[in-house]
Amino acid sequence: MTARAIIIGAPRSGSGKTSVTIGILRALTRRGLKVRGAKSGPDYIDPGFHTAATGLSGVNLDSWAMSPSLLNALAAQAADDTDFVILESAMGLFDGIPAAPGRTGSAADLARLYGLPVLLVLDVSGQSTTAAAVAKGFATYDPHVRMAGVVLNRLGSERHRRLSGDAIEAIGLPVVGAILRDPTLNLPERHLGLVQAGEYDDLMAHLDRLADMAEKSLDLDAVMALATPLAPAIGDFADALRPPGQRIALAEDAAFTFLYPHVAASWRKAGAEIVPFSPLADAAPDEECDVCWLPGGYPELHAGQLAAATNFDAGMTRFAATKPVHGECGGFMVLGEALEDAEGTTHKMLGLLGHSTSFAKRKMNLGYREARLRADCPLGAQGALIRGHEFHYAQMTATGNDEPLADLADGQGNPLGASGYRRGHVSGTFFHAIARA
Repeated sequence: MTARAIIIGAPRSGSGKTSVTIGILRALTRRGLKVRGAKSGPDYIDPGFHTAATGLSGVNLDSWAMSPSLLNALAAQAADDTDFVILESAMGLFDGIPAAPGRTGSAADLARLYGLPVLLVLDVSGQSTTAAAVAKGFATYDPHVRMAGVVLNRLGSERHRRLSGDAIEAIGLPVVGAILRDPTLNLPERHLGLVQAGEYDDLMAHLDRLADMAEKSLDLDAVMALATPLAPAIGDFADALRPPGQRIALAEDAAFTFLYPHVAASWRKAGAEIVPFSPLADAAPDEECDVCWLPGGYPELHAGQLAAATNFDAGMTRFAATKPVHGECGGFMVLGEALEDAEGTTHKMLGLLGHSTSFAKRKMNLGYREARLRADCPLGAQGALIRGHEFHYAQMTATGNDEPLADLADGQGNPLGASGYRRGHVSGTFFHAIARA
């Protein structure tokens, strides 16, 4: 079975794409269909909601960070034995970076590559017939990216719907959804995006409310009819991140959650076993494992609890004495000497690397990254080129005296200097790895 697919796009972040996407995913799943969510770009939070809504693992499809062959392999895997793939755009539909054609990281790249139609979500609050001008701009901006329909979001009244909807249909675009303003449908956010799916006490109830909205406010049969087959060219997983070991001890709890679904899937596909443990429960990595991975997340929200986790601390020190340990972003922060939280309280961390970080002195760091490894580490062999992403507000307050891990460049190849640190078997960086270049 090859799935049919559609892209949910919008002019900008905050237009309601995620709520519409989750509502469609959950509503179609409740109808008994096999539906999978996908996310363009490097967002690691939304796939968790997609997974919860459907019961099928979400996936990132990133046209900049992933080679065309890997992108095709992941898209084909997403479409296999599935009825529909609903692909949610990051930011605005055409937003990416200046790069080679088809490698900008935008959802529009995927629309062109796979010939997928776009369902355009328009936040029409504060406007009416002007929405038609926005829709026409999207319809004509790129002849290789086809707008198939429009969902009107945050309508104030039936009159508001008629004014904006009739104007859009007059230019030849069908309006297949009209959603009234309803603050209860909004998903709460924090500094790196949405509050994570696993942090909701009543997650399924909220997902079902979004599904009820989709059933009531969207013509789901029309949405399904707009979707077209997702049939990628032949690809392979040669550029996927290699498993860092045969048995991988993976920190996994509310402080450590940002591991891309495709990374874990690729490790398992290559035959590795993932053995989760919870630092917040004061657990240590299984000493039978041969590598330990601390992913990103929100350690700054749990710094006091992590500092008090003495068994975790001692177990990490024992493990790192003989076996590789790697930390990404939040995990990198925990590997350092100290972490200052948002209130200005400094907490002792593992001290396996010499740096210290602060969340009190906030500055956003965001963008694609390409890393050339200076030494062998769980990311790969010395000299390997890894593509990924950096997104954090923490700043370094002390650098320590450890050796740099990699030479970093931005998404356009501009050098950014040395990045991350390594000491003995331990390595870490703010950079999240997505794939081999």
